[in-house]
Amino acid sequence: MNRIFEEAQIGPLTLRNRTIRSAAFESMCPGHVPSQQLYDYHTSVARGGIGMTTVAYAAVTESGLSFDRQLVMRPEIVPALRRLTDGIHAEGAAAGIQLGHCGNMSHSDICGCTPVGASTGFNLYSPTFVRGLRKDELPELARAFGRAVRLAKEAGFDSVEIHCGHGYLIDQFLNPYFNHRHDEYGGTLEKRMRFMSMCVEEALEAAGSDTAVICKMNMRDGLKHGVSLEEHSIPVARRLQELGVHAIVLSGGLVSATPMYVMRGELPLTTMTHYMDKWWLKYGIRMGQPLVKHILTKPVPYQEAFFLDDALKFRAALPDMKFIYVGGLVCGDKINEVLSHGFEAVQMARSVLREPDFVNRLREDEHYRCPCRHSNYCIGRMYTLDMRCHQCMNGETLPKNIQKEIERIEKEQNG
Repeated sequence: MNRIFEEAQIGPLTLRNRTIRSAAFESMCPGHVPSQQLYDYHTSVARGGIGMTTVAYAAVTESGLSFDRQLVMRPEIVPALRRLTDGIHAEGAAAGIQLGHCGNMSHSDICGCTPVGASTGFNLYSPTFVRGLRKDELPELARAFGRAVRLAKEAGFDSVEIHCGHGYLIDQFLNPYFNHRHDEYGGTLEKRMRFMSMCVEEALEAAGSDTAVICKMNMRDGLKHGVSLEEHSIPVARRLQELGVHAIVLSGGLVSATPMYVMRGELPLTTMTHYMDKWWLKYGIRMGQPLVKHILTKPVPYQEAFFLDDALKFRAALPDMKFIYVGGLVCGDKINEVLSHGFEAVQMARSVLREPDFVNRLREDEHYRCPCRHSNYCIGRMYTLDMRCHQCMNGETLPKNIQKEIERIEKEQNG
């Protein structure tokens, strides 16, 4: 049975179908403001049939920025965001926005201060020293989530997605890999969940009765001896349910330690360094490429619906919670299989990057498969420019070394 085009209900929000463009970072906001490119992309996805398109990673404060082409929520960008949501609504889709704070995943030349996190330390990924947040700073940081939700509502968004995963700030409090605190925000899981609860409570209060509140969280972190479902992640999901969130997106991986557990496949380092503007980082990665690949970007094989086995355990443990599945969906058959297990909706990114009208194609052919070939060129490029598929370059010719890397990865990925 084709469930894709049934309506989905997420709190007060009714979606025209069960598809959502996931909050994959677009890198389309130079100067931290919405661009025409962002407008064109999301309205094209809305026109392509999606139920809801989610604008990715808007920082709730300037200290929460991890890249210089990200949104930061503030009153002066509301008119541009309103233009964006009006454009999305005109195409029949709902508009969502992801709100978060990257914590230690930043650098002083981007966020304007020493990066902050759950605990003091050094982030090799940036690389930078990190200052642990003081206890008295946490209530105000939680209130920033509420202020960001109010701005999102003013801008016309139907839904907000609070980022509690991927090793960003809320997850840095949840995960003992990052959280080494000895106060009431560290130690037991109950204490480590306290900051998340504060942020989500502020978001729910600000959202009121007419805006859907979704949370994205990790099932696993991808570390060899990382958090477990039974002792960590399912209790976190249960706490989110108790708080009253309308749906949970089930994801996994740490951007600063296990990035390919999130994205799967191989990170194209040749592509990534080609576009970098920081010469010291570019050549440092190139010279140490074997070490970088082994420590920070170790490939994790891609397969369709790669998070499904774990997600089903959450589905069984919390039967009354609405879950949204994300991870490795590029064809109608697999989407329907996932939905048949009782997930309220599915999120996808690469499918609607390669083909913004992917959902309309599924309407014409329920077995349709997106021609994405999983080279991850889109990921390698987005760190400096924008997220774009190498098959959709509008006549731009790629350098030969990048072409060779794409061909090699695709050959290995697709046999």
